[in-house]
Amino acid sequence: MADDTRSTDLRSAQWYGGDDRNGYIHRAWMRRGLPNSAFSGRPHIAIANTASDLTPCNAHLHEVAASVRDGILEAGGIPLNLPVVSLGETQVRPTAMLWRNMAAMAAEEMLRANPIDAVVLLGGCDKTIPSLLMAAASVDLPALVVPGGPMLTGTFQGRALGCGTDVWRLSEEVRGGTLSQEEFTRSESSMIRSRGHCNTMGTASTMGLLAEALGTVLPGLAGTPAPDSRLLEGAHASGRLAVELITADRRPSTVLTRGSFHNAIVTLAAIGGSTNAVVHLLAIAGRLGIDLTIDDFDRIGANVPLLVNLQPAGTYLMDDLYRAGGLLAVLREVRDLLDPDAITVTGLPLVDYLDGAEVWDRDVIHLRDEPVQSDAGIAVLRGNLAPGGALIKPAAASPHLLVHRGRAVVFDTIEDMHARIDDPDLDVDADSVLVLRGCGPKGYPGMPEVANMPLPRKLLEQGVRDMVRVCDGRMSGTAYGTVVLHVVPEAAAGGPLALVQNGDYISLDVPNRTITLDVADDELAMRIPNAATIDGFADPVRGWERLYVDHVQQADTGADLDFLTGSSGSRVSRESH
Repeated sequence: MADDTRSTDLRSAQWYGGDDRNGYIHRAWMRRGLPNSAFSGRPHIAIANTASDLTPCNAHLHEVAASVRDGILEAGGIPLNLPVVSLGETQVRPTAMLWRNMAAMAAEEMLRANPIDAVVLLGGCDKTIPSLLMAAASVDLPALVVPGGPMLTGTFQGRALGCGTDVWRLSEEVRGGTLSQEEFTRSESSMIRSRGHCNTMGTASTMGLLAEALGTVLPGLAGTPAPDSRLLEGAHASGRLAVELITADRRPSTVLTRGSFHNAIVTLAAIGGSTNAVVHLLAIAGRLGIDLTIDDFDRIGANVPLLVNLQPAGTYLMDDLYRAGGLLAVLREVRDLLDPDAITVTGLPLVDYLDGAEVWDRDVIHLRDEPVQSDAGIAVLRGNLAPGGALIKPAAASPHLLVHRGRAVVFDTIEDMHARIDDPDLDVDADSVLVLRGCGPKGYPGMPEVANMPLPRKLLEQGVRDMVRVCDGRMSGTAYGTVVLHVVPEAAAGGPLALVQNGDYISLDVPNRTITLDVADDELAMRIPNAATIDGFADPVRGWERLYVDHVQQADTGADLDFLTGSSGSRVSRESH
């Protein structure tokens, strides 16, 4: 194509086409090494990059971006680095979940506002892949994900460490007096062995794998360890594929169908994934107008066997899953449960990639007829304590507590819990039900990962290692325990959780999907919630927190903002010059 001929078929041509002043301005300011051919029919592809030194799990994504860039160039495209909001799960206060919707909104607006024809989404740490997929779904430009991958396994005193999971375990051992503070501190430098996100089946690992199950990742790439050179090979291929997506007009709205979410729910159960995936998948579906509900997670996933023997539900870690055959080998075992028509970014159905997938270590990836657990999907509970629903992850719970009745020990805020949990005079025993409220989307605000609250020290010293816990917040995907979470409505939104008093009996029956406060309705009607629970920790007066509290929805619809549900497309109607 001649240098003075500019394609009008590409979205970017709306900026770079024409010989008027506006076209001149757009081209001139981008001529910093780009040849004339860059403005003559070559697609411009953004690399939405969440690399940040303050998101340590994503710090290596600059290297991944370079491989994506090479692939785009090789296929004839113009790669453009686009830094986007990055959320470090371990670093951001008060909680990264407060900022997920902001990150999604900012990425959406930047994708829409700029002269790009497609986007490659680079994420890893918990909220980065969800926020990028929410943004891409809203803009609906051709898009695919390159997950940053898990870290390699570290060891301490000859034992493999699962980051996150072993933090909870070791810290409880210190509190219980079975591990010294000095040994605990020494383990710190062993926990994070390499670049990459958590190596357990936490939220980061879960969302990387679910992005592939949804069809948004080059099949076989998710779960590749961050230091593995095959990640860069896959990133290069993803860059090439991004150019193909434009020609094929393959967009999130064509890849992400109800069948895609069906496959993601089956995958979530089979891998023993994080409960956080529920709020993220609901939010992504909401951006696409797909009618996905929490009941779909129970209906589709409840009877799916757990096949992946990884912490926190099992023994191994993410690099073990990769060497054992990876996600595709897992999905081959449950192929009959998958939607056969749901496609991937390659244009082919996900199930087409399962034929050659082999299991190389059957202790890591169990066969269908020898599962880790028979029925391991997320269970949705309802009752007078959670009329809008609550979740529990049976794979991470203690079997003997799945049917349980105990006295409530109530904490109104996280600060209240920290102040009293180790009080030797706390009226609590092993059969008690710990209740933590004021931790929902509005009440905190931001829905922190605190539902797996620590056990009272005096019970740890007695050898107790699990109790039933109930909370309107979330828990880390690396955590474990018999935890009822995402209670809807949350206490701060007027939910019955706000009415629970110390000594009330709470009945949990996971097989029958109920969570019940054993208090008569007429008595509940007379109770007045504690003001600390309703008001939350703070009443924000400005900025994002104010906007968030005013517009955030409940967990059962994904905790997105009410005005961000649905798609707005990629069109920009006005020219500012």
